[in-house]
Amino acid sequence: MPLTPARELHTDRGHMTSQRSTINLLQVDPELGEGLNPQERSGAERVLSVPVRALDPGPWEPLEDFEDVTPVVGVLVVDGVLTRDVVFAGRTTTELLGAGDLLRPWDDDVQFEPLPFGVAWHVHAPARIAILDTRVAMAAGRWPAIATALGNRYIRRSRSLAFQRAIAQLPRVDDRLIVLLWALAERWGRVGPEGVRLPLDLPHRTLATLVGARRPSVTTALTGLAREGLVERVRDGWLLHGDPAEVLPRRLHADGALSH
Repeated sequence: MPLTPARELHTDRGHMTSQRSTINLLQVDPELGEGLNPQERSGAERVLSVPVRALDPGPWEPLEDFEDVTPVVGVLVVDGVLTRDVVFAGRTTTELLGAGDLLRPWDDDVQFEPLPFGVAWHVHAPARIAILDTRVAMAAGRWPAIATALGNRYIRRSRSLAFQRAIAQLPRVDDRLIVLLWALAERWGRVGPEGVRLPLDLPHRTLATLVGARRPSVTTALTGLAREGLVERVRDGWLLHGDPAEVLPRRLHADGALSH
């Protein structure tokens, strides 16, 4: 449904604008109501109108954006692309987030006292986030299927992070990158006649922090992958060539990254 912003907020840093409105949660994310029968879904849709923020590209300070609404359950990414950077001991690790991800920024960043770390959020493509407030918590209590669906989102995010950590253990940077790009294509990719288009226009620096490498190494690795005909830079991201069921095992076996 179209958004009609009520008003605009500007953060103290002035890097971005956050627009306020409401959306129907089950209409923008139907998967959350898949466990409901038609009568239950109709009832849930009537009550699950939640606040939404439209975020412009740029730095995001989430804790400054919830002064008037309490996100009891969390914050759901409706659309767009965001990253969460953790800077620890001079190195940066990045988590890529998009539609369907459930966040709780005020819980995510518990400090490790002996070696504190910094956290920075960035909006890479125009995004909307839904504020899952008290009415969502009450709906989850009334309709357990909604609670289950919300819990699955936390599990999916943790599994994605675990797989990203596994990718970062591959010895070769080019292997890390080709596996990462195909993994991202599973979620964001679009199959076309020329290959699988991955519409994520991420800078080399972000790709480097996603795979645990240095930016120059990523640039070199991408050049090599392009020379092999596996990836191609396009206007809005990347074009992946070949069948991942053939390309990935062959590369990883050849490099000794996979063993029987």
